Amino acid sequence: MRALPKPQAVIFDWDDTLVDNWNTAFKALNTALVHMGAPPWTEDEARRRSGPSAKDLFTQLFGADRWKEADKVYYDTFCALVLDNVRLHDKAEDFLNALQKNNIYMAVVSNKRGHLLRKEVEHLGFNRYFGKVIGAGDAAADKPDPAPLLLSLEGSGIPPGPAVWYVGDSHTDMMCALRAGCTAVLIETKPPPEDLLIKNPPTGRVRHHGDLMELLDRHFG
Repeated sequence: MRALPKPQAVIFDWDDTLVDNWNTAFKALNTALVHMGAPPWTEDEARRRSGPSAKDLFTQLFGADRWKEADKVYYDTFCALVLDNVRLHDKAEDFLNALQKNNIYMAVVSNKRGHLLRKEVEHLGFNRYFGKVIGAGDAAADKPDPAPLLLSLEGSGIPPGPAVWYVGDSHTDMMCALRAGCTAVLIETKPPPEDLLIKNPPTGRVRHHGDLMELLDRHFG
């Protein structure tokens, strides 16, 4: 694994980075598509096209006049399923505990609707780890714009830069991190197609949270 700068802060995406909600999100997405009269996506297509916030995605697909209809079906389906099905990725909490032990600032930046994101974080009892939990609609723009990542650092005393790792699973996450001037770390829980990473290559790549622990140990072990 490529060595990364010593971190002062580690910011995380949420879905498919810390938690595995993919099956729930995939089912909710296809429920919304079918409701809108569109064909359901294959899993490969969903992985390729996912990343923008639901508002941005459904506006692209159905226009400014109909995105709210698709959005409501998506979130109604997702909310009905998620809390009974959310699970942590292996060793994710071990990594959070290691960061906390070393007094490294942590936050979450996701394109999931802010109130729903914070409900999931609270459900898992993870509020104790994060200085801020930023979701879609909380900043002036959503990922891949750097605004939510910059917002997550406000008040921490830590400026954006290489000492801030942003860990995510999508090309949208890599774009956000690089635009903010931070270290972009791709965690390959469900890696995006390689062609989507060409213009926004990650600074580092890891397979799982165990690899992140190893990178952290190089600085603090």
